[in-house]
Amino acid sequence: MTTAATTASGSPEPELGRQDQTLLLFARLMEGGQEDDETVAELGKLTKLLHDDIELVKKGEPTITSVIDGDCVDTILCYLDMRQPDIVRGHAALCTSEYLKASGEDGSKKLAEFFHDRVRRGTYDDFIVAFCVAATIFPIVPDLTSELFLSEGFLPSLGPLMRRKWKSRKVETACLEMLNAACMHSLCREAVQKYCAEWLEEIIDQDPEEVVKSLHHAEPGIQEGSISMRRHSLQVQNLAAVVLAKLRAVQTAKPPDGTEPRIQAATTSVEDLSKMFTKMLLTNPEHGTQSSIEGLAYASLQPKVKEELSKNKDFLKTLVKTLEGAPPKSPLTYGALSIFANLTVYRPVETEEEKRMSQLKAYANAAGKLQPEPLNDHEHTTERCKRVFEAGVTPVLVMHSKNGSLASLTLIISIIHALSTTISLRGQLAQQGAIRLLIAAWAALPEKEQKVRRTAAQALARILITTNPTIVFGGNRPIPQSNAIRPLASIITPDPDAETRDLLPTFEALMALTNLASTDDDTRHSIVRLAWDDIEEQLLSPNPRVTTAAVELICNLVQSPTDAIALYGDGTAKANNRLKILVALADAEDPATRSAAGGALASLTGYEAIVRAISTRDRGAEIVLGLCAEESEDLRHRGAFVVYNMAAADGEAGKLARERLLAAGAVQILTDCAKKSGRAEVVEVTVQALKLMLEEK
Repeated sequence: MTTAATTASGSPEPELGRQDQTLLLFARLMEGGQEDDETVAELGKLTKLLHDDIELVKKGEPTITSVIDGDCVDTILCYLDMRQPDIVRGHAALCTSEYLKASGEDGSKKLAEFFHDRVRRGTYDDFIVAFCVAATIFPIVPDLTSELFLSEGFLPSLGPLMRRKWKSRKVETACLEMLNAACMHSLCREAVQKYCAEWLEEIIDQDPEEVVKSLHHAEPGIQEGSISMRRHSLQVQNLAAVVLAKLRAVQTAKPPDGTEPRIQAATTSVEDLSKMFTKMLLTNPEHGTQSSIEGLAYASLQPKVKEELSKNKDFLKTLVKTLEGAPPKSPLTYGALSIFANLTVYRPVETEEEKRMSQLKAYANAAGKLQPEPLNDHEHTTERCKRVFEAGVTPVLVMHSKNGSLASLTLIISIIHALSTTISLRGQLAQQGAIRLLIAAWAALPEKEQKVRRTAAQALARILITTNPTIVFGGNRPIPQSNAIRPLASIITPDPDAETRDLLPTFEALMALTNLASTDDDTRHSIVRLAWDDIEEQLLSPNPRVTTAAVELICNLVQSPTDAIALYGDGTAKANNRLKILVALADAEDPATRSAAGGALASLTGYEAIVRAISTRDRGAEIVLGLCAEESEDLRHRGAFVVYNMAAADGEAGKLARERLLAAGAVQILTDCAKKSGRAEVVEVTVQALKLMLEEK
């Protein structure tokens, strides 16, 4: 509970209104000389007042922005200066954002006046503040900032500034950080390419030793301090390279009329920039890490760059170490994850129709010369994934997945998804915590992030297809096996938002659930409860592999007596229809589908109600005996087991089954089956079934 302030005489001091509070906060911020924590506190209070102002104005209260004049705006913006502590700049950025939201057009006008006034003054201090403000507000109000950035004469004026004989590292750094931020905007990026690319390359190409030699030759006895003021620092060179990398990553296409693009090709290639970033990261990690990572995040979009980076073991290990030490939700974390994502991403699989369309476009655009980049093919990408995995990235991804941002988690999932494509890596991914990561990520992601959730579920499915569930879900810190069922069930149905129907996630989910269903009745019951309708729908899939996978899953699910009877043997119309479909699948064209259906029937025919239903079905006995006549011994084994179960059934169900089987030629078919079979277990069950037939006869 708060108490009212008192005056010196002891009487209560009247509570200040919102506008008065705002003016008082600005008075304190203008005074200066405060400790950083005091400045942060004042900025925080002002940010809250501005945040609340939007809603309060809607209720009829006067806005506090009416008392914020140009000097007040100047005060906030000056706290964005790169020479301020990071914590102060961060709070000033939040305050600026809230002010621009609350003040609308008036705030935009004051900000534009501030920027133009500072640039017009032209002192180093003014340039630094103006550039820092522009860099900070680009992500906040990109349209307004781009308008300032593209104002007539501004960009051309930067060249002479950066080419001055006496260098200001602060000015250069602030300018390059502004250009770096501006590259997020397409029009600004083109303008930077047009007006700044030449001097950016000059900065990168500067040879420090040559600068020293030329200065000593021109001015004998010159001091080292003077030399350092007349050459670009390594940090500035690295920042310039980052900007160029962003420009190179998005090339301007050739116009349809065949004329040359306005933006010409660069003399510094992306590959050259990549080597520069890599060298800086390996040799000077204390000063070059952030800009090197950011530059490589763009450069690694290029196939040649990603291939070279993946073959550099020292680089991969350094990148893993950098990611391990990077703070959660930081630009450094996102940049490092972006590089790993670029190195491991597979080219999307195209349908036959999409391939034909791509070929037509290639012929139309480049007379058939436009071919897919070979370094992005499946084989090269798989090798890159193996190298990234061997560098030890998985445990670090697991660590960052626990407290990262949504953007970082999306990248982590995409990396694990790519790594899980390689079958030989799946067991190790499971051992290093990938399954726990994917289950937790799927549960934590918002419902609206369906694409990312489906990616996580598919990666989980891939790993669980080839991994022993008892090992994965056991140990000292067991994960409930049931936690994996919902993610897997969520991708059985193809993505409704996808342009093309991709059945691979469906197939992989069914295979993974089949593996889980091999463990215990509790798991089987959970799968039936959570996913049965979707599983059953896949029995009628146009893709035979999906149908087979669904039947194989059902084969494992009906090992649970409770679920077997509930689904197929309770005598209802639904149960009879399910059994009808399953028997029909035992006569399908695809051998794998027939085998899976035969396995399911081998389990289900242990129940009299199901034996009776098969016997009364038209061609039921013929289809079952057809399995015994197959060329495959595995299929004959399953067929013979089904026949034996039916013939051995008690009561009227067994009698009816034997009659129908005999009428369908069971004796001859079983005799031939026994003669063709070489495995003892097949011969044994066939002979047992034949004996029951002969006894009935």
